[in-house]
Amino acid sequence: MLAEFIDPAILGFILIGVMLFSIFVGFPISFTLIFLGFIFGYLGFGKLVFYLMTLQFSMVMTEQTLAAVPLFVFMGIMMEQCGLMERLFSAFQLILAKVRGSLYYAVLFVSVIFAAATGIVGASVTILGIMAAKSMNRSGYDVRLAAGTITAGGTLGILIPPSIMLVVMGPIMEIPVTDLFAAAILPGVLLAVLYAGYTTVRCIINPKLGPVLPPELRATSMKHVWIEFFLGLVPPAALVFAALGSILFGFATPTEAAGCGAMGSLLLAIAYRKLTLKKLQDSLVKTLEISALIMVLVAASNFFGAVFSRLGTPMLLTDFLLSLEMNKYLILAIVMAVIFLLGWPLEWVPIVMIIVPIILPLIEALGFNLTWFAILVAVNLQTAWLSPPVALSAYFLKGVVPEWDLKDIYYGMMQFMVIQVIGLILIIMFPKIALWLPSVLYAS
Repeated sequence: MLAEFIDPAILGFILIGVMLFSIFVGFPISFTLIFLGFIFGYLGFGKLVFYLMTLQFSMVMTEQTLAAVPLFVFMGIMMEQCGLMERLFSAFQLILAKVRGSLYYAVLFVSVIFAAATGIVGASVTILGIMAAKSMNRSGYDVRLAAGTITAGGTLGILIPPSIMLVVMGPIMEIPVTDLFAAAILPGVLLAVLYAGYTTVRCIINPKLGPVLPPELRATSMKHVWIEFFLGLVPPAALVFAALGSILFGFATPTEAAGCGAMGSLLLAIAYRKLTLKKLQDSLVKTLEISALIMVLVAASNFFGAVFSRLGTPMLLTDFLLSLEMNKYLILAIVMAVIFLLGWPLEWVPIVMIIVPIILPLIEALGFNLTWFAILVAVNLQTAWLSPPVALSAYFLKGVVPEWDLKDIYYGMMQFMVIQVIGLILIIMFPKIALWLPSVLYAS
């Protein structure tokens, strides 16, 4: 074995380098992790790598919490099929028709509701773009601020529960998913409030950025508007509260609540006469594609992480950073910067499943609360969705609003990326923003 000539921990650093290079070149992440895990595991500790893979894959297949992933995905896709968000957005913009910047508020309000219904950023940005862009163009809204609001609101889906990322992150960090859900609520609301505050200040300084709606886009009857508003708000809000509330208050496990949420979304689609055999088939296929991608990545990354830990590299890295005797918040800043930079070329799945387990021993050694750190990672990855040059949110929005220049979309996103960073700093400075609600709900 090569371990007789090279320290296994050093072999781990080589493994990380080869892994990142392979992913950047374009090799499929799952197969890359399995292949490299086998090769470097065998070089490091021999035939034990085969037993390690069997154990890790078995652990993933028997993890009940992960069964919530396809159910929450299906719930979000069916909510999208119901068309409730379009109805809610239309009613909300009519209610605030005489308010400057009303469409910004409508986008952010609907994005919070939609984020709680689906944790899929691409779906959120796409739907918000389809709903809002045409009205914003007709009303003379600033393209950059409009694009920034839509993309920033869409990324809330990665944070606000029931977030798919938090469901996956819980078992990996060995934190109850209920704690993560509770901890993510206030940070999500904080970011939405910061977005709204920013658009308000910009519209006060320059009213041309968000003029009132033109007469032809205003309602003729407020009674009709309020009926539409409640028909659009109450069903999705009730479904989300039933699913999320049952988890937070301990009435159901995440998997049980996800199952009820999936059934509830199906019933809503039937009630609103939006369900067809074709839509049901498309929803099931999309759910299968997304779930299969996530679950294979979870299994592959668990195996890869186990090999990496067995090589001893995480502990070597932890001991090295602790030996520098730096302030622990400076080390935390370095970790956050690395995650932020990796968020440009990579999606949240490999970062949460590969990078986070590597740095977890360091975070534990520094004495940081793991629930708080998990929320920092989630907010950080949300920031990466708005960071050029990759910024997938920009391409989702460009795809549905082709008349908007990509440069303007980037400029708009970067404004809200700064707000995201401010939000991240606030959560670091005031940990209670993330930890207060879990401490109240689960005081024991």
